This record gives sequence, structure tokens and C-alpha cells, in this order.
Amino acid sequence: MSSDPITAALLVIGDEILSGRTKDKNIGYIAEYLTAIGIDLREVRVVPDVEAEIIAALDAVRARYTYVFTTGGIGPTHDDITADCVAKAFGVSIDVDPRARAMLLERIPEADLNEARLRMARIPAGADLIANPVSKAPGFRIGNVIVMAGVPSIMQAMLDNVAPTLETGRKMLSVSIEAGLKEGDLGGPLGEIARAHPEVSIGSYPGYVDGRFQTTLVVRSREEGALAEAEQAVRRMIETIKAGKA
Repeated sequence: MSSDPITAALLVIGDEILSGRTKDKNIGYIAEYLTAIGIDLREVRVVPDVEAEIIAALDAVRARYTYVFTTGGIGPTHDDITADCVAKAFGVSIDVDPRARAMLLERIPEADLNEARLRMARIPAGADLIANPVSKAPGFRIGNVIVMAGVPSIMQAMLDNVAPTLETGRKMLSVSIEAGLKEGDLGGPLGEIARAHPEVSIGSYPGYVDGRFQTTLVVRSREEGALAEAEQAVRRMIETIKAGKA
């Protein structure tokens, strides 16, 4: 476990996401999953099925973060180009991988292993495979890039398989506080608390519940002591504001 933050970016690849035809169900799952194991998801990009844009996005984020996760674009159709783009980004060749082909044959009869299905066995040279117990077509990892399917159940299975191989940092601790106040009542004093506790992240999330505006404050830190101090400061602030309104 690293004492430094372990960071990640996520590339969601697919025209169907950008058109709204498919509603993404992976971003929230991956964010929560990575947070739970001590990896900070710092950036998410949604990228179309365009080679130049996928490669540009990969090159931009893989140099900035510990890991880059991708979802989508590794199926059997002509617009599934993620594997080819990753190979080009890394400057390596791509071809049918015997290991991946053998995995497909666990589910698909050889007579049905046509050219389209074999696209799912095309893996960049030097990549490690990520097992897929759901449909057998593997994902892969090359360098710090982890390529997974877009179908949520398959992505989740791949993430479970790759997670034990990842370096992780200290887990982020958090506490949620229901303020019972409007966000505008909290802005000034909350900013003062945030400046006084720079090692703590404080988020303000307004909502409308039972006909009333409500605000949830979320305090986050990797340091248990710092979290407790900031939490107490926030609770005292809420009490003071409410007392002033009484």
C-alpha cells in the first residue's frame, strides 16, 4: 500500500453514450469501487468511436494518472476499435492472441468462431489478459491502461479480476452530515472551516426534501484525526447558525 495517493482516470468509449441511446451505468460503480480500495478517480472522459480522439484521450490521461480504465469498444463489430487504438497509442502490433482465442472457445464452438467473433481475441502485443467469467471474451492490461467491456455485468467481473493486481493507497474516510439548512446559509462559515482544515475536503450538496431545501455536507480525509476535527467544526457551525435563526 502506497502512502502517496494512487490516482486514476476513466475513459468511457462509445457513440451510443454520447447520443443518449445507452445510459452509462459504469461511472458511478467504478468511482465507488476504486474509492473503496484506495484509488482516487480524478477524471472521467466520454469519447466517441473515433480513432484519433480515443488515442488523444489515452495519451493525455495515461501520463497524468497511476491508472487509466476504459469501458466499451471491445466487442465483435466494426465500431469496436478500442483495442486497435490502445495498440497504436503504445506503438505495438495487434493480432489474434492464442490465449484469448482459447478463452472464446470455452464458450463458442470453433465452427462459430467467425471473423467478427475473433475481433474479441485481438490483443495488443505485450498485454496481460483480464479474465471474463461472464462471456469469456477477455479484457486486457498494457502498461497502466486497463481495458474493460462496456456491458456493466461484464465490466464488473473484469474489475473484480484486475483489482487484486493494482497498487492501492490509504482509503478515503468520510462522514455525511445533514445540515437542516439552505446552502446559502452555510456558504461563508463553511468556507472558513475549509480554509482552516486544508487536509480535509468538504463538499456541500443541496437538495429538496419533503417540500424543504436541505443541504448534506460531506467531510472527507485520509487522516482520522483531521476528519474528526473538521467534523466537529462543521457540527458546531450548524448549531451556531440554527441558534441565530431561533
